[in-house]
Amino acid sequence: MIILKMNDIAHNLAQVRDKISAAAAQCGRAPEEVTLLAVSKTKPVSAVEEAIAAGQRAFGENYVQEGVEKIRHFQQAGATGLQWHFIGPLQSNKSRLVAEHFDWCHTVDRLRIASRLSEQRPADMAPLNVLIQVNISDEDSKSGIPPEAVDELAAEVAALPGLVLRGLMAIPAPESEYVRQFAVAQRMAVAFGRLKAQYATVDTLSLGMSDDMEAAIAAGSTMVRIGTAIFGARDYTKQ
Repeated sequence: MIILKMNDIAHNLAQVRDKISAAAAQCGRAPEEVTLLAVSKTKPVSAVEEAIAAGQRAFGENYVQEGVEKIRHFQQAGATGLQWHFIGPLQSNKSRLVAEHFDWCHTVDRLRIASRLSEQRPADMAPLNVLIQVNISDEDSKSGIPPEAVDELAAEVAALPGLVLRGLMAIPAPESEYVRQFAVAQRMAVAFGRLKAQYATVDTLSLGMSDDMEAAIAAGSTMVRIGTAIFGARDYTKQ
């Protein structure tokens, strides 16, 4: 297993930010329009600390308990200004932990989960920012709703007092060709644009990872989720 040396994470972050800036410039967008979400799942607190020292503030976690432990660690350490995004599949029995600790949930795909998150969000916390997950590639193995179901679920989510509807998220099927990546991303951008026209709170399209980031940004993504390129290869044996 590769162990990153000190400052490697800072170096990697700088490289990823440069790629985001270049991709944005290529399509006439400002780099500030694209938020970098550092996916820190399976990574130790020490790696997150290095990323924070390098200026990173938004982190994505796929596993509820692991994410909560990191959030609590940094709260106890007095860290401020951090944003924690839950980006993994969410089971009903874990919804309370997400509602009580995270700032964002990217994977809302049914009313039951949205309702639980709203009910379980503590009254002394700001409403939970949520994204509706869209299964844009129609994969049986992926969570998310079909694009044609977005309007109905969006209306239901927008009415829940403990949540703020911020937009859409998708994990497209892997495509090696840029043209195909862009075509899928463009379909998400169309759905996002339609939603944005209906709700004043909608401003986020979470789309694009290491292999398809450029196509996603060209299509209009406002948030890319990058993990391995920042933190190195993951060790899943601990999960």
